[in-house]
Amino acid sequence: MTEVKLRENESIDAALRRFKRECERAGLMTEIKKREYYESPSVRRKRKAAESKRKQRRRQLKLLSRFKRKR
Repeated sequence: MTEVKLRENESIDAALRRFKRECERAGLMTEIKKREYYESPSVRRKRKAAESKRKQRRRQLKLLSRFKRKR
């Protein structure tokens, strides 16, 4: 649970900005958007598989770029 206490002589707007920043860091908005609609297990598996493929591809490209720089 994200909690922001109002500091001395702090405006409501500044506290609200801090609260929004904390929510963004905690990943609450992405979690809420993800849970907005039901996702069937098969769709969830496909999405996770696509994510892992994307991550693996990025790792390979990063590794290749490091290898090419050493030469």
